Amino acid sequence: MSIKKDKLGSLHITDKGSKGMIRLSKSCLSRLEKESVAKVLDSEFLGMGSEVKKFEDDLTEFFGRPVLCVSTGTAALHLALQAIGLGKGDEVLVQSLTYVASFQAISATGAKAVACEVNLDNLCIDLDDAKTKLTKNTKAIMPVHYSGGVGDLYEVYLFAEKHGLRVIEDAAHAFGTKYNGEKVGSFGDITCFSFDGIKNITSGEGGAVLTNDKKVAQRLKDDRLLGVQKDTEMRYNGQRSWDFDVYNQGFRFHMSNINAAIGIEQLKKIDFFKRKRQEIAQHYIKNLKKIKYIDFLKIDFLEIIPHIFVVKTSKRDELKEYLAGNGIECGIHYKPNHLLSKYDFDITLPITEHIYSEILTLPCHTDLTTEEQNFVIDSIRKFYGC
Repeated sequence: MSIKKDKLGSLHITDKGSKGMIRLSKSCLSRLEKESVAKVLDSEFLGMGSEVKKFEDDLTEFFGRPVLCVSTGTAALHLALQAIGLGKGDEVLVQSLTYVASFQAISATGAKAVACEVNLDNLCIDLDDAKTKLTKNTKAIMPVHYSGGVGDLYEVYLFAEKHGLRVIEDAAHAFGTKYNGEKVGSFGDITCFSFDGIKNITSGEGGAVLTNDKKVAQRLKDDRLLGVQKDTEMRYNGQRSWDFDVYNQGFRFHMSNINAAIGIEQLKKIDFFKRKRQEIAQHYIKNLKKIKYIDFLKIDFLEIIPHIFVVKTSKRDELKEYLAGNGIECGIHYKPNHLLSKYDFDITLPITEHIYSEILTLPCHTDLTTEEQNFVIDSIRKFYGC
């Protein structure tokens, strides 16, 4: 793929095709991750072991509180919800505009996800709407940190404290984000991160749970290893438990040494990743803010690491099709869960449904070049005749 200017100064993409698309998101790796994985392969101990412990130790130092690594961000949410004793008949307040993983983690425990509206400014949970859906069965609230922003997290915790609710933060988008000067994950009840291939840092596949609740943490340690009691310590030392007991339903949700090796190297680059993603967001805003058809989320891009960059436009589908035709991959984050067949609650959420028709995610990843981003910007301007 190449991008060239014409005589009028407009940018044009050439040699388009699936391999030449400007990608919406991607894994951003170097030789260091590959060399670290190769060392694990050479060791021939690929499962959960010393590399997982090192990654957990590095993350614990980064956040200043205990971290447990698991196989995916979805597994992190599922295990956290199970560890607080959630089950059939219980309810969890969560915004509908989130990836289905949030809802699947709740329903996997037997509990019910109660779909709530989003705040139009930042697309985080609308706490006023959530308050109207509080019942005697409500046991937890799951604020989703959309795009890396966290909304009014302080008010969420005040609400939870008042009603005796646990808070499970779905921070899949928010690794590295700060709230009131503190890293998301370094405080609060339970925070869950994702390290899948396109997140702010990746371990290929992976996730993490952070909590100071020792009872929850111990159950998480066991349940990620099929409920086998205290098997974590054995695995860290390259050993297995042969004479053991099991008390709880567990799963094979542990992280592997291969994944941890990638994560260890990625964590070292977090400052660079943060700076680059923030620069991309600011460049979009600077160059698109005069287009009256485009609106932005009202979040502080100097405090967050934008996992995705979302704009709002009344011509979403037409713009998406136009950009795709010009070799630019875009996305829609996300289809509201109350519109999915599994979670059809026979309800309407007018704000969420309206915003779903307007949101479009533009390319945002640390390998995105300025030339590529300028081509995206130029293409949007041409679509709107600007």
